Amino acid sequence: MSGCYLSGSIPSTPSINFSSLVTLDLSSNWFQGPIPVDLQNMTSLRHLDLSDNAFNSSIPNCLYSFSHLEFFNLCGTNLQGTISSSIGNLTSAISIDLSYNELGGKVPRSLGSIPTSIGSLIRLSYLHLYNNKFSRKLPSSLKNCKELVSIDIAENEFVGSIPSWIGHRLSGALLVIKGKVLEYSTTLQLLNIIDLSKNNLSGQIPKEVTSLQGLQSLNLSFNSLNGRIPKNIGDMGSLESIDFSVNQLSGQVPQSMSRLTFLSHLNLSNNHLIGRIPSSTQLQSLTASSFVGNKLCGPPLANKCTINYVKPNTENERSKDFGGLEVDWFYVSMGLGFGVGFGVVWGPLLMNKHRRFLYFQFLDRLGNKLRGVVS
Repeated sequence: MSGCYLSGSIPSTPSINFSSLVTLDLSSNWFQGPIPVDLQNMTSLRHLDLSDNAFNSSIPNCLYSFSHLEFFNLCGTNLQGTISSSIGNLTSAISIDLSYNELGGKVPRSLGSIPTSIGSLIRLSYLHLYNNKFSRKLPSSLKNCKELVSIDIAENEFVGSIPSWIGHRLSGALLVIKGKVLEYSTTLQLLNIIDLSKNNLSGQIPKEVTSLQGLQSLNLSFNSLNGRIPKNIGDMGSLESIDFSVNQLSGQVPQSMSRLTFLSHLNLSNNHLIGRIPSSTQLQSLTASSFVGNKLCGPPLANKCTINYVKPNTENERSKDFGGLEVDWFYVSMGLGFGVGFGVVWGPLLMNKHRRFLYFQFLDRLGNKLRGVVS
């Protein structure tokens, strides 16, 4: 019944037995009002799609009771309120899409956690909470969703730094982040899309993100991220799209980025990046708009590099590279040679009055002889 232009409220059907119904798709209609609680009688439901309607209500608790539900789509339904911690009951969930709503508050800790009585969302592959009003930090319990392929939480109000567990691979090790000890025993190796754009995230891009070898798209744009782009970003050989625009990133574009042979979209605009853009077929084939709003030079930008730039070899060498500028020692040696020669000749003359008098007397006699020869 998808796209049938049905309107009004979803009718209540308490007398009809829907216990064997597996799929309910009422998407792309004009349904309004609350989502009926009668849906809880559909105990075998595996696919629920109510997207693109105008319910203008909160998510009823009955929707969290489907233990067999695999696909849960309430995208674009004008939902309000918060996500209940009962979402942890959806233990079979593979895809959850609550994008384009007015949901707010904190993402429940049960999302991705391993409660002793209700299990966990260990099958979750797609989590889309795009364009809502979620705030605070990303829940650390998401690290347990090791089957995650796509996380889209862009255009919310999340704060804090990007958690390093997004790409960290440890075996029962302890890691301290901002004073909290967290245990990481899983990894998000299968993750191929991360979209954290248009939040209030700060801090640096964690280097652990480069461990996501299968990642194809990374969007961190429109945040307040600072520091340098991870120097090993070139190890993420599957990357096709990178968007770090409108942040406060500094330093140089890592040389390793030239190894991203599948990269077709790159946006580093409006940061504080400096230096020469690394040379590669991929990077030079991009448009200048990918790099504007920085102090970068070289193709595809029109402004040429007037001095040589070098990449720092290590973190400790940052203080030695004069902010990313290489000193051309040929010209330095010429200047030093001229200075030494000038000092050897003129130093004694300037310091000794008698020698200075004899030197100028010699120049006068030499000048008279030359004039005599010429005449």
